[in-house]
Amino acid sequence: MHLSRTALCLSLLAVLGPVVLSEPDPQPAAATSPTDTEQCLTCEVRQHIKTMRINAIKSQILSKLRMKEAPNISRDAVQLLLPKAPPLQQLLDQYDVLGDDSRDPVPEEDDEHATTETLMIMATEPDPAVQEDGEPTCCFFSFTQKLQATRIVRAQLWVHMRPAAEATTVFLQISRLMPATDGGRRHVRIRSLKIDVKAGVSSWQSIDVKQVVAVWLRQPETNWGIEIRAFDSRGNDLAVTAVQAGEDGLQPFMEVKVSEGPRRARRDSGLDCDENSLESRCCRYPLTVDFEDFGWDWIIAPKRYKANYCSGECEYMHLQKYPHTHLVNQAIPRGSAGPCCTPTKMSPINMLYFNDKEQIIYGKIPSMVVDRCGCS
Repeated sequence: MHLSRTALCLSLLAVLGPVVLSEPDPQPAAATSPTDTEQCLTCEVRQHIKTMRINAIKSQILSKLRMKEAPNISRDAVQLLLPKAPPLQQLLDQYDVLGDDSRDPVPEEDDEHATTETLMIMATEPDPAVQEDGEPTCCFFSFTQKLQATRIVRAQLWVHMRPAAEATTVFLQISRLMPATDGGRRHVRIRSLKIDVKAGVSSWQSIDVKQVVAVWLRQPETNWGIEIRAFDSRGNDLAVTAVQAGEDGLQPFMEVKVSEGPRRARRDSGLDCDENSLESRCCRYPLTVDFEDFGWDWIIAPKRYKANYCSGECEYMHLQKYPHTHLVNQAIPRGSAGPCCTPTKMSPINMLYFNDKEQIIYGKIPSMVVDRCGCS
């Protein structure tokens, strides 16, 4: 009776939730004891849940990132596109050190879509209207309408400088690009910095451009891009804008941090089991999702994460309040089945990934980790 009810719950949740399951074959093998049969069916149900949870996670990620399909970015392309820059390396080091525990235990306001926290926008070639004889070849930064509706906390322009032949002072100049007009200037200088550098040492330089980006977001029509120059004492331009051989990943980029919502601490409770557990009650089981198994090289980090899943039996007396409860009660005739074992607490994961425009995004994807299971 318990296993039949579990199978019915799984079938209903296929309609009500993201997990799609088929009912296991209730017919026992001929020469097995009732106990062995029950354990076999329980393992079968768990395997179904694990398989379908992984499939559901794939579709959930694409949906929450508002993608119709996974970006077609190969592993080799990822290596070429990844900037060899301090902020990105800090994020990757964080995943290496903290792994799955790097996420904050906080609730999310929007359970349907990812929340962008940091966006890394690669430089592209500016519009011909601001060029003269094909110059400058850099730099234009494209901002989405979604970003225009957020509050900018920080905006940094990252520029890589080639090594100087001798110790010198470099004059780093940032100019706003504008279409040429009669008597008007094509370039308007907005920042100028003096940087002391050592001989033979390359470096990344970070420039605060929050005010510039804020203006661009309020008035997108003014965003024609910027020109970056870094002259040493001999007049050599050390700024990497037009990439030369061996300079992959050293192009300029914008690192834009947007505001986050309020945070509250979560409480983590509920019954936890492992795959060898003989527990029959509703329980949370471990499940690791490996994005490399999907061939999803466009996800930079994490390469895998602990998603977990729910499985087990529910008695009527264990019924808890949960959004699925009302729908389950309506869908199941009274007396035919009891509550189902489902997630009652979910949490987000932080993800570093490429979107379909080859921009690097660091964001929070809601409801991807099962923190607690219960009956509903």
